Amino acid sequence: MTLTVLFAASNEDWHNYSRALNKAFTEADLNAELVTNAPPDDVDYIVYAPTSTLQDFSPYKNTKAVLSLWAGVERIVTNDTLSFPLIKMVDPGMTQSMVEWVVGHVMRYHLSMDRHIVNPQRKWEWHSNPLAQERQVCILGLGSLGTAVGNQLRRMNFRVSGWSRSAKKLDGIETFHGSDGLCDALATGEILVLLLPDTAETENTLNRETLAQLPKGAFILNPGRGPLIEDAALIEALDSGQVAHATLDVFRTEPLAQDHPFWAHPNVTVTPHIAAATRPVTSAKEIARNIARGEKGEPFFNLVDRARGY
Repeated sequence: MTLTVLFAASNEDWHNYSRALNKAFTEADLNAELVTNAPPDDVDYIVYAPTSTLQDFSPYKNTKAVLSLWAGVERIVTNDTLSFPLIKMVDPGMTQSMVEWVVGHVMRYHLSMDRHIVNPQRKWEWHSNPLAQERQVCILGLGSLGTAVGNQLRRMNFRVSGWSRSAKKLDGIETFHGSDGLCDALATGEILVLLLPDTAETENTLNRETLAQLPKGAFILNPGRGPLIEDAALIEALDSGQVAHATLDVFRTEPLAQDHPFWAHPNVTVTPHIAAATRPVTSAKEIARNIARGEKGEPFFNLVDRARGY
């Protein structure tokens, strides 16, 4: 039997992914036809991006799962017409990209690189940076990305802590959880990395109250989700010196408006949502692997918990 896999995403996505997906299906011994249009009753699986015109899943009575091309599922998880399993993208290539972005900016702050890279007065100012084992990095969000980042920083001898909604135990990483643990986690954040999902519970995780709980002069990296930070509160913390610098890769509205104060603030670095992108070759293999599991009646990897929203 030939499986019908509906590709519901943009034309650009089709150009980027179609060849990789067909190759991955072949390598996984899947007899699957990748199409952009098919009668809903014939569709076995849907490869999906929220930018697709497909928003009503109710006609797809026989579909077994929706496999997202995106790691974030906040734009689909609340769709009431989606009644079958939703699988988020956990792509090894994307994970590696995120690890490299975070480690690069952690090292930028840890080694005070800006002091010498941006030095128009040509000041000769000797200083000694702490060693990695003397620097605390805190990660909010210990999912697959946060754990991968934490493990890499730990291998580099940084003191790594992390916070998650529910309790987790990770080798070499001090972990905190729940609302009571957030304050304790923030107190360890000389360099704070935000990798939480975007849910109603995580919006404005960094606000006036929580920013005040960071060590004075902390650095912030946000490659996670824009709504995790209350923008005005961050500006105030930067102006007061409570936060020394913030590197932000994600924003509430993208592209970031030209008149947004982040652009002009001397202690903010804006990057255009480049920390981690899904890689067609590696993500196609993950999609094929999950479809193969579905056909064998095995549990899907990276299944979204609809109640939690991620």
